[in-house]
Amino acid sequence: MNRRAFLMTTAALGLAPMAALAGGLTTIDYDRTDPIKAALAEGKTVFVDYAADWCSTCRKQERVINALRAENPEYDANIVFVRVDWDDFGNSPVARDRNIPRRSTLIVLKGNDELGRVVAGTSTAQIKELMDRALDAAQTA
Repeated sequence: MNRRAFLMTTAALGLAPMAALAGGLTTIDYDRTDPIKAALAEGKTVFVDYAADWCSTCRKQERVINALRAENPEYDANIVFVRVDWDDFGNSPVARDRNIPRRSTLIVLKGNDELGRVVAGTSTAQIKELMDRALDAAQTA
């Protein structure tokens, strides 16, 4: 990669979280009302991000997710995004029942099925593949 492409890519990724906020991307914070269960009951596809504010891997994943969401509005039109705070819920049923091994775990759910999972992965390609799987499931009746 040449220097100019590197600098442009770095700048775009750095601005993506701000663009995501400006574009109105919505991520639901998990709480005891269980928005995951509610969305699944409505037949929606859910992308769950188990994260902690202090986790550098989680922050990298969030930047990648927000950049992908900003690039493709179909993700937000079809997928429910939920963030589970690991410090608050890492030892609760929302994590234990799904065998979530650690913070920085991303999963996609539809109905009673887990469609995919990324554990501690931060590559754009890997996260995009998971998000595309979620989008495909959401658009398939």
